[in-house]
Amino acid sequence: MELKRCGWVSNDPLYQQYHDTVWGRPVYDPLELFAKLCLDGQQAGLSWITILKKQQNYYDAFADFIPEDIAQFDEQKVEALMQNTGIVRNRLKVNSIIRNAKGYLTFTQEGGNFSEFLWGFVGGKPIINHIETPDDIPTQTPESEAMSKALKKLGFNFVGPTICYAFMQAVGMVDDHLVSCHCRTGNSN
Repeated sequence: MELKRCGWVSNDPLYQQYHDTVWGRPVYDPLELFAKLCLDGQQAGLSWITILKKQQNYYDAFADFIPEDIAQFDEQKVEALMQNTGIVRNRLKVNSIIRNAKGYLTFTQEGGNFSEFLWGFVGGKPIINHIETPDDIPTQTPESEAMSKALKKLGFNFVGPTICYAFMQAVGMVDDHLVSCHCRTGNSN
């Protein structure tokens, strides 16, 4: 019997594996959340599968998303990244990861817990939505709008409300698996 998945999942095995084992599963580790937020920003104007296929290249190019290391990237490093065919070579997007690392460090050096901060937008636990069809999935919500505004205030960019909502879905802050999907909370896997 074939598993029922969300309508956005293609037949690509990588996409199916991502959907079945990653997307919508709660993530609480601050560094993992930072990396995912940066990666979601890279998909602006592109499909997620494009970034998913380049994900390891991003980890290699951006020091495993360790903010302290990324914050040290200088213009010479940016120029080298602009030659890296394994990532999306968009200067604004490359610089956004560096900028986000600096924002993350400022926030944490002032005593902030990045995981608690982000999860606070959903009350600390996943919001389980009742999504019947792909058309029912919102592209942004009041929570993603608030997260976007707060992240921008911290100095982050490529964190608009739509990107924030995609991030919230990916890290399990919201469960937007279709009610028919085998991965939905409460459905047997």
